[in-house]
Amino acid sequence: MRGLKDKRVLVTGGASGIGAAAVERFIDEGSRVIVLDIDPDANESIFNNHPELEAVINADVSKEAEVEMAFRQVDHFWGGLDVLINNAGISQRHSFLEIQIQDWRRVIDVNLNGVFIVAQQAARRMARNKSGVIINMASTNGLLGYPYYADYNASKAGVIELTRSMALELAPDVRVVAVCPGYVMTPMQRAEYSDQMIEEVNAKIPLRRHAEPAEIASLFAYLASSEAAFITGQCFVVDGGETAGGLASR
Repeated sequence: MRGLKDKRVLVTGGASGIGAAAVERFIDEGSRVIVLDIDPDANESIFNNHPELEAVINADVSKEAEVEMAFRQVDHFWGGLDVLINNAGISQRHSFLEIQIQDWRRVIDVNLNGVFIVAQQAARRMARNKSGVIINMASTNGLLGYPYYADYNASKAGVIELTRSMALELAPDVRVVAVCPGYVMTPMQRAEYSDQMIEEVNAKIPLRRHAEPAEIASLFAYLASSEAAFITGQCFVVDGGETAGGLASR
């Protein structure tokens, strides 16, 4: 992609799953990359696997003080940043009637409040430099109803509206978009779904499979590049055609 070489890219939740795939893609594009993740063991692993990384920062995106400290480290390394992949998130499968308030709060704290906290820190720096791209991780769960994920669905719907609001306020200097994947074969997905459940999901997706994390990362790269310079305020669905005909409601 054009315009990504030497760009300063921060990836939250970058030590595993889609985040790790994004790290690999931006390194391949010649970007400078820092990972922010809550898991110290995963952070150590990705740093060992990718010595090109400029830094790995341990932080919880839902904790404002930890994010502020993380961005002070980003400032130390770079003095600003060009691209934020605002990817950190969690998911828990449970029925609406059984959701505990502490579980609800944790999902909202990470998936919505965390996206806001990180995006605000990044946007302040980008606005000062009059340049930047913020890519927020949403989901098809924020566009349609899915059973057993009421807290996750609510958080991702919030991310979509946050993205639109940010795009309007931060234009014309900073572009803001959201990516809405459908089913992606990540460790988080693998942990929640049995083999039978995965087969049932694949049967309702027109392309008959889950996405690979690298396929989501390729969209990140395009949206962050100069080839997407006229794109802001939009949400991009990557779901193998699942929602094209209302199939998600099956």
